[in-house]
Amino acid sequence: MAQQTTNLADIKNGNKPANPVAQFRDFLEKQRHQIAAALPKHVSPDRMIRLACTEFSKNPLLQKCTPVSVFGSIIQASQLGLEIGVLGQAYLVPYRNNKAGGAYEAQMIPGYKGLIALARRSGEVTSIETHIVYARDEFDLVLGIESSVKHIPYLEGDRGAPRLVYGVAKFKDGGHHFEWMPLTEVDRIRSRSKASNNGPWVTDYEQMVRKTLIRRMANYLPMSIELANAIQIGDAADAGHKATIDGDFVTVEENVIDDAAPQAETAAPALTEQQPVTMPPLQTKTETPAYVDRETGEIQEPQRQQAEQPSGPGFADAHAAVRSGDFDLARDIARSLPPAQRQQIETAIANLSAPPAEESENPAPTQQAPAARRSRGQSGLGLE
Repeated sequence: MAQQTTNLADIKNGNKPANPVAQFRDFLEKQRHQIAAALPKHVSPDRMIRLACTEFSKNPLLQKCTPVSVFGSIIQASQLGLEIGVLGQAYLVPYRNNKAGGAYEAQMIPGYKGLIALARRSGEVTSIETHIVYARDEFDLVLGIESSVKHIPYLEGDRGAPRLVYGVAKFKDGGHHFEWMPLTEVDRIRSRSKASNNGPWVTDYEQMVRKTLIRRMANYLPMSIELANAIQIGDAADAGHKATIDGDFVTVEENVIDDAAPQAETAAPALTEQQPVTMPPLQTKTETPAYVDRETGEIQEPQRQQAEQPSGPGFADAHAAVRSGDFDLARDIARSLPPAQRQQIETAIANLSAPPAEESENPAPTQQAPAARRSRGQSGLGLE
């Protein structure tokens, strides 16, 4: 409210109201040396600042969080070497702080791709794959001394509701660990989280399903300090506690944060007319099962569905994933987009994958891409 009053006074005096995103960027630029000191060599401070500003601009509620908590969350992600945003390595989630009069504070939550990256840094894990099985997929699982799995995705249309998630971690010595979970169990774990109705559980449901499986797999993986810290931070956030990294250890404060912000708060208007919010308010209430529509955005009101404005990642996020070379993530996001936009994403992937001379005359790669993905899904496990 104080920010809005100041803006009104600026307008009355003929001054141009400040852009909160620009102010936030200026603040991070002044703290560049601290961010650079926390980051590993493979991530530049310019990239981390750019990613943080993108997330800040997309979430009006994040803009209500205390600057110290947002900056602290960015430093945590930097210490772990995780990139914030659409690529799924880490998220900034707003919570209420009970001990600060209900003020909003941001908390960094590692994503499933962040856990995979940290697991591989141990040098003992060569790869980790996770896959979600849908109702129309062909799936056979045999457990025992010689476990085997066969998964053929349904590629002729809607794959149906998700049924289970499975994954395999391969080790440098040639061994592997296989894990699977039914979606009902994943949703029970989600229901215990303080952020079950906000943040990545709503905007990136499938990624959180994969993360839940990897969290269980981590009990059997070589554990680096960074991976152990990331898991402890995520567990603390799920339990409603605030966690900070202190050297090689994580300090957890008991009974500090409350449930993630409710929908009524998330739907609050932007603080200024210039605020570049690129995502519509999230819809966290729905009569349909949570596992059906959490990622696609179909839980929104009919009017917003017709306007094709999903609450989760949109066309711009899918396009950013294509530019970064993460074609699997781009296709995951595109699955919730309108057919025309989904086709544009497939065309962009094909243009980057095919030789330049063949792009204009042979559009077939856009139709062959799903088949290639199926091949990876079948051959990547190595358990048959």
